[in-house]
Amino acid sequence: MPLPLSHISPPALPIATGLVLALGAFSMQPASAEPRTYEIDPEHFSIGFLTEHVGYADTLGMFLEGQGEFVYDEQTRELHSGRVEIATDSVFTNHEERDNHLRSNDFLDARRYSTIVFEVTDFEARSDSEGTLEGELTLLGETRPLTLDVTLNKADVYPFGHGQHTLGLSARTTIARSDWGMTYGVDNGMVGDEVELILELEAIRQ
Repeated sequence: MPLPLSHISPPALPIATGLVLALGAFSMQPASAEPRTYEIDPEHFSIGFLTEHVGYADTLGMFLEGQGEFVYDEQTRELHSGRVEIATDSVFTNHEERDNHLRSNDFLDARRYSTIVFEVTDFEARSDSEGTLEGELTLLGETRPLTLDVTLNKADVYPFGHGQHTLGLSARTTIARSDWGMTYGVDNGMVGDEVELILELEAIRQ
């Protein structure tokens, strides 16, 4: 169920996303030359992360609830704005005790910071299908710059279901969580400081 924008308490945590809005400079075949709003389909929005656990193996997790939208002109390839929101208490690693620990103030502090937020600030294309997305990630009350590598996988009319023009996107980045003040388990090597963020999404033109 999409999160209402009013649910966000400033500053919140993000993960971003969308980080998504990276589409900014990709070549596509638009139906019209004007900025349009694109909404991320919550049924096709996967928000994953990987981090090291005591040096044995990486723990793979997800956030199960997220939403976002952006304003983009496919003909001029200009990205006008974009925002992604993720519910911190939707974290899931397939282990209830660990998930509750992640929601605590050792990590996400979900009671105080209920939403993760990523705001787009800029985009630079490297090719017709790849580029670098700049933005700001708010986590644990701290806002820091974040850069994502984004790939446009497909831009076309959806072949079934809603039947609307849709963009398919993948985004990747790695953060040091300690930069946002999340230091639990870093000094003793129990939990990795670096967290790989993995975003896969479909965005529907409105």
